[in-house]
Order: sequence, then structure tokens, then C-alpha cells
Amino acid sequence: MTGHLPDLQFALTGDDGKPLDASAFKGQTTLVYFGYTHCPDVCPETMARLMQVLAELGQKNAQHVRILFISIDPARDTPQAMRDYVAAFDANHARGLTGTDRQIESIARRYRVAYQMEKRDPKGNYEVTHSSAVYIFDAEGRARLLATSSDTPDAIAHDLRRIIESAS
Repeated sequence: MTGHLPDLQFALTGDDGKPLDASAFKGQTTLVYFGYTHCPDVCPETMARLMQVLAELGQKNAQHVRILFISIDPARDTPQAMRDYVAAFDANHARGLTGTDRQIESIARRYRVAYQMEKRDPKGNYEVTHSSAVYIFDAEGRARLLATSSDTPDAIAHDLRRIIESAS
């Protein structure tokens, strides 16, 4: 994906409520996934698959990896909601990020992420239809891979090992 997608760049709000930008992840291989905490299926499945990837990598390599879960539903995904969500998977490797509608729209457009709010039900609940790829950036923040639901955790871990080792 190098040269086909822009480098890692954003300015959002971290799950601690403080401003956070891409420079905080320099030196880490970064996996970026766009989703939302009320997602009934794809988001938790993807996060669980990324936990499998970390397990496949082993502790030595996993220490060089960070997962950024970026909300596409900032109206409901407060920093606290994001913190609780990612902590349910792995508070050491995953960070939740949210922002204003404008910030989310901007970063989604930057990485060509499609999402759309669906019609609210009578109770006011709604789902957000969204793309489900995982963007993988090397330690310098360069876009390297795009993982999809058809990629196995083993295959993703194999590719991540190559990226991590090339940075060493």
C-alpha cells in the first residue's frame, strides 16, 4: 500500500479525553480500524481477530504494535466509551480515538473509509454501515498494508513480523 494511501496523520481525542496525534505512535507499527462501540458484529469480530494477531506475534513483536480504534460514531463514542471498549480487548495495545464530526469525516475521507448512519429505530438506536479494512502503518507512519476480513490472523501476523523486522 506504500504510495497508494497517505501516511499516518491525524489529530483526534484519545480515550483519556486528551488531544492525540499520529506522532504519539512514531516507532510503533500501527493498525488502524474505523468502527464504533455500539457495533453488533463486525467491530467486535475485527477487534477479536486483531487480538489473535497479537497472540500470533508473540510478546516480543507485539510490544511494537499499537491498535487504534477510531470512532465513526462520535455522537455516542465519548472518550470514556472508547476507553471501556478497547479495554475489553487489550488496554495495553489498543487505544480508542474519537473527535468531532468534522475531524472524523476528514480522517475517513483521507483513508477512503465509507460509513453511513442508518435509520433510527423507534427507541432512537441506530447502526452505522461501514467498511471494515484494517490499515497497517510501519514505525515511520508509512501505509504498508490493508488487511481485510478474508485475511487470517496468521497471515496478518506474518506480514506484521516482516514490517517490524525491517524497522529493526
